[in-house]
Amino acid sequence: MALIKGTAVTLYEKTQVGTDPFNAPVYQETPVEVKDVLINPVKSSDVSDTLDIHGKTAVYELSIPKGDKHNWEDSTVEFNGSKWHTFGIPLEWIEENIPLKWNKKVKVERIE
Repeated sequence: MALIKGTAVTLYEKTQVGTDPFNAPVYQETPVEVKDVLINPVKSSDVSDTLDIHGKTAVYELSIPKGDKHNWEDSTVEFNGSKWHTFGIPLEWIEENIPLKWNKKVKVERIE
C-alpha cells in the first residue's frame, strides 16, 4: 500500500492544426487524463520568486509521475473543478536517482 497517493488531472494537449492570417500557429486542445499527479501548494517565498521572474503567480506545483511523456510546458490543466495554466520550464530529475514515483515538477497559475 502506497503512503502517498496522487490524483487524476486533465491535461489539454496542444496539436497545431494550421496558422491564422498573421501566420501564427493555431492549436487544437485534446483532453487527456493523467493519473497519480501530486498537487502541492506553493510556499509563500516561491510565490514572490515566480512573480518576479515570470510575472505570474504560482498557486500550485504539480509533481508528475515517472515515465510520463506528455508536454507540460505552456499547457492547460484541469483539477479541483478549476482550470490552470502551466508556466516555466518543467523541472525533471533522472528517474533512477529519485526514490519516489514522481520525477518532474511544473508550476501552475489559475485561469478559471
